[in-house]
Amino acid sequence: MTTVTQIRPAEDVRVDHDRLGALYSELGHAGAEDVVCRAMEELALRMAHCDRLYRAGDMVELRKSSRSLVSIADQIGMNVVAKVAADVTQCIDSGDHVALGATLARLMRTGEGSLTAIWDLQDITI
Repeated sequence: MTTVTQIRPAEDVRVDHDRLGALYSELGHAGAEDVVCRAMEELALRMAHCDRLYRAGDMVELRKSSRSLVSIADQIGMNVVAKVAADVTQCIDSGDHVALGATLARLMRTGEGSLTAIWDLQDITI
């Protein structure tokens, strides 16, 4: 056998438009833009931090960081990211390191895709 199959997982990216709409209704355009921009920046930073913590083997801090991602992602309608970040925490709690690696990789894929989707929705330049 000399055939190698490369798997390229793709994730469906979904943003809760109702949640974003509610945020804009509550805070007004300028206030919501500020919250969304800060949340996106924080998500990007924490995702990178999670990756570093995983590579360093620091499960205590990785758990804290992934838990914080849940609430930040939920705040701006990134329900899939919030769910996957909660799954990362579950993997740490159960001690399943194989599942943790796979789930953290999924978090990176869904997080990056969701951040791009929000940028596109908001017409924010990078």
